[in-house]
Amino acid sequence: MPSLPPLDRRIDAGKSSAHTRRMAKILHPLAEIFGFPATDMSANANRHRTKRLCPFNNKVPNCTKDKAQDPLGVCSVFHENEVVITCPIRFRQQWLIADDAADFFFGADAKWTTLTEVRLKDADGGSAGNIDVVLCAYDKAGKVYDFGALEVQAVYISGNVRNPFEHYIESPAKRSGMDWTTEENYPRPDYLSSSRKRLAPQLIFKGGIINAWGKKTAVVLNKGFFNTLPKLPEVPKTKADIAWMIYDLKPPKKEGTHREFVLDRIFYTERPDVPAGVELTKGEPIGKFERHLVCGLDEVVV
Repeated sequence: MPSLPPLDRRIDAGKSSAHTRRMAKILHPLAEIFGFPATDMSANANRHRTKRLCPFNNKVPNCTKDKAQDPLGVCSVFHENEVVITCPIRFRQQWLIADDAADFFFGADAKWTTLTEVRLKDADGGSAGNIDVVLCAYDKAGKVYDFGALEVQAVYISGNVRNPFEHYIESPAKRSGMDWTTEENYPRPDYLSSSRKRLAPQLIFKGGIINAWGKKTAVVLNKGFFNTLPKLPEVPKTKADIAWMIYDLKPPKKEGTHREFVLDRIFYTERPDVPAGVELTKGEPIGKFERHLVCGLDEVVV
């Protein structure tokens, strides 16, 4: 069997127009690199690639995915003509998820603020994990009177996404249309592991504490991921314990801008039944957790 030509000879997008690149069949998995399409050669996209910047409200200016010194700057991947978000920070574009969650938790007129990576403790004071984002509603005097938990669910990858990323990042202009289809361990979204190993345990254990406190949870996830989940009975918003906030990515309107992050729909459910034999974690008293929130808000004041 004849050997394949070197990767550099299997690419042609470097010489094609932007329109041609958009219309051509995509032969690699990299949908977004440091916030921009792989084909975007604008000054803005190049700055983010060369400086390893995250444009989606990471806790620091740079991307820190996988490694702080050598970040894996892949925000999303292509899979069966869809764009699948694989980095949880990608969901923070313009903080639309906080807006949508606040409407579910508190209603449209509430004043609210957020804390990220909030430690959740069990009844014995041990760690029960972190809540991705806690939204806190406060009154005119600044006193917190309600809160809700926002959990962000990106998709795990099976295969190796670092190899195509590193190959691309060496020469983006030449390799934006590279053919990676014949390479070993081609990366694909692993929806099953994402739901069984992360989503389900979070809803059962962390969600059990939140629900026992009488508070609501919003789950943020990609449209493709939600479509793989078992169907849950939908209930009216007023009776829901959980809001499944489903988002999608649309093509950017012009070079130098990001893919559009859009709300596809919100699906309301009651809390799923706990599997037989599973013992729920008991949380610390709600008053103690609320005091932690107040302290956390004091610490972020600038």
